[in-house]
Amino acid sequence: MTDFNRPGTSPTTNDTSIVLDTDLAPVTGTTTDSASDTAAGTKQTLKDEASKLSAKATEKARGLVDEGKTRATSALDEFSKLMDDAAGTVDEKLGEQYGQYARSAAQAISGFSDGLRGKEVEDLLADAREFVRKSPAIAIGTAAALGFVLARVVKAGVDADTTPSTKG
Repeated sequence: MTDFNRPGTSPTTNDTSIVLDTDLAPVTGTTTDSASDTAAGTKQTLKDEASKLSAKATEKARGLVDEGKTRATSALDEFSKLMDDAAGTVDEKLGEQYGQYARSAAQAISGFSDGLRGKEVEDLLADAREFVRKSPAIAIGTAAALGFVLARVVKAGVDADTTPSTKG
């Protein structure tokens, strides 16, 4: 038997051998180029899809903000009307001076509602940014209070859903 690891020996015709050519040059052209083209195409497709999703999310958010703005202005209008109606009772029970306070508050709420109704979403966001810039402490406090209230509302809803029914 022949030892292939010793210098100067070679396989005989009866031995099976595998010859490996280690001097192969790397393949260039189509494989590498097509892989980079595919990667670039995939990257562009992902960017396009992300852009589309972002546009859809922005449009959906604007719709929700518009819907919330409509609800808020309706609620403010109702509250303003309620205060204006209550001003007559306040006149009778506490005096005209206090009734006038109620009417002034109702007018202020109505004016705020009209102003809110007349603004676009971008204007509201700009106003909010400006408010936060001018009064960051009040903005943080307001956000914390709203977060607390929202957490309580959600917790109350979850508690109501998990409470066993007493109906038979």
